[in-house]
Amino acid sequence: MAGGPVIHDPHTLPVDDNVNPYAFSVELKGQWFLQKGKMIAYYGQIDFHGIGHGRLDRLVATNFHSPLHAADWVVAEGQGKLLLADRAYDVNSFDLEDGNLTIRSGNLLAFQPGLALKQSIIPGFLTLIGTGKFVAASNGAVHFVEPPIRVDPQALVGWADCPSPCHHYDHGYMRGVLGGLRALTGIGGTSGEEHQFEFVGAGQVLLQSTEVLMPETATGGVPASAGPGVPGAGVPGAPGGQQGQVPRLPGQLGDLQRRFGL
Repeated sequence: MAGGPVIHDPHTLPVDDNVNPYAFSVELKGQWFLQKGKMIAYYGQIDFHGIGHGRLDRLVATNFHSPLHAADWVVAEGQGKLLLADRAYDVNSFDLEDGNLTIRSGNLLAFQPGLALKQSIIPGFLTLIGTGKFVAASNGAVHFVEPPIRVDPQALVGWADCPSPCHHYDHGYMRGVLGGLRALTGIGGTSGEEHQFEFVGAGQVLLQSTEVLMPETATGGVPASAGPGVPGAGVPGAPGGQQGQVPRLPGQLGDLQRRFGL
């Protein structure tokens, strides 16, 4: 039927490429690391193993060095096709060749074991080192820019092969902080025009096409708005419910906490 939906099967799904702007197809022949909750379907014989459990400890010890985020990840092992997506955000794959890339922890969906994952010294970010493919989500298309540049922290997805950024504050922001008068907190403003990340040196910076971060959710959690009969939906203390979320500070303090991934 002309104009109807495209029907996929294991043979017609792309090989390590996008199905559409919001979903990515991985041809699994061995192992991949996946963030929990990002696999939406799969074909084939595939098993999922928690980080730090079972017989894959050697693989994990070689490629995964982020204890703060270990509970958020699994190892997919087997043969087949994996479909990855994240709440209808833009999804793309990127290739690293003997390089390093630092990315927001919530934006990274999956990566090949040829890459080693480490915790960045910047809170809320992870660093991939080595050679291989990874899949990431963003709120809008991703653009690559070269330093020196200053960027709104909320538009920042990550950076590759360049030093970590430093904070840059404009004069009005500094007066608000030092005077302790702004919004009765002493914190100052929080817009990208008042506070930026400054990058210098060689490398590339990845920016998304909006100043709105992807909303944070409990990894693999069930939204509180899910319909009746969905396990964990709206249950106090359940992942994805209000009491399962990370506690946030009020007002501008909470905005800064979110901005820095704390």
